[in-house]
Amino acid sequence: MLNVTKLLCDISTPGDDLRYEGLVHGGSRRSNLERRPVVVWNLTRRCNLHCIHCYAEAQDEAAPGELTHQEGKALIDDLAVFKAPVLLFSGGEPLLRPDLFELAGYAVANGLRAVLSTNGILITPENAQRIKEAGFTYVGVSLDGLEPVHDRFRGKKGAFRGSLAGMHNCQEAGVRVGIRLTLTRHNFLQIRDIFRLMEAEGITRLCFYHLAYAGRGSRLVEHDLSPQESRQAMDTIFQETVALHSRLPQAEVLTVDNHADSVYLYLKMKGEQPERAAQVLRLLEINGGNASGIAIAAVDDQGEVHPDQFWRHCSLGNIRERPLSQIWQDTSHPILGLLKERAPYLKGRCGLCQYQRLCNGNLRVRAEAVYGDIWAPDPACYLTDEEIGVSSPALAV
Repeated sequence: MLNVTKLLCDISTPGDDLRYEGLVHGGSRRSNLERRPVVVWNLTRRCNLHCIHCYAEAQDEAAPGELTHQEGKALIDDLAVFKAPVLLFSGGEPLLRPDLFELAGYAVANGLRAVLSTNGILITPENAQRIKEAGFTYVGVSLDGLEPVHDRFRGKKGAFRGSLAGMHNCQEAGVRVGIRLTLTRHNFLQIRDIFRLMEAEGITRLCFYHLAYAGRGSRLVEHDLSPQESRQAMDTIFQETVALHSRLPQAEVLTVDNHADSVYLYLKMKGEQPERAAQVLRLLEINGGNASGIAIAAVDDQGEVHPDQFWRHCSLGNIRERPLSQIWQDTSHPILGLLKERAPYLKGRCGLCQYQRLCNGNLRVRAEAVYGDIWAPDPACYLTDEEIGVSSPALAV
């Protein structure tokens, strides 16, 4: 996760304690084996929408075998002792789980930071108040463009207005809320419009996600941005972030799931603000790039533990058999142990890249989806061979 606002505007923002852990711990960052993960809990596959890019392939009914309420509380107990910093409740649509608020309140009472990822349609004024009372610190609501594009992506006419109403209800209840947008060729030309919408609605957080080739999203590879379009999108996001900061200083803009963004931003800083480039480089090195299997974990509705929410085809174990804290520290697993120290295994451009310490090989699930090899180059990297220090194009394949 790249905090564009912090790096371009040189300010402190919420979440710095997670993204720049070394600063909090006196400049000595924990090793990858010692770090505690933010945990995404997809506590149900049931959803009231049918999004064309859903990594969880959510359906309109709950799958049999969902973790029970008591199993959910046992997971929370384990995460609290393990000192996981954040528990993100996701789905499907988590608001369709009847015990969501009780589970979130239990997590907060046990010292976890609770965050909610939702399509927002079910956030009535009453539910917004329950979100507040449960102790959620943040609610991320998905928008995939302006109304026609969003409704088409979500498979439901009126979805855009429903999501916007849910955000309004959060604001009225005093709950911090933000927009989550997955970039594709269908919406990247609306980036400036989304910034205008954010400002007009008084929304203070905006996260741009790059497409992960997982679930139904694996069928949208041809809809992903080209390298030129990715660069255009990032240029627009950077420009709009700086302009927005002068008008709405508390606003925060981030990009997620393509750590080429970190390198691209650093190279921009070297050319345009060389006096701040070294500071930006240090923060990016502390952040460390992709954290799948390191500082991001996922638990699905059946209790399977994954390296992140997109690796649903790779189970590290099930919390019904072993607690997540044990699963996460068992580096004998053939995938988990390698992900924690992956640099020697990266191939092609990713293996040769001089900025591995900023990117950490990017999103491995994309490489697997395209090349059938988790160590192959990430096909969504939009940086040139020259920019990443690869001298021969033949070596980058």
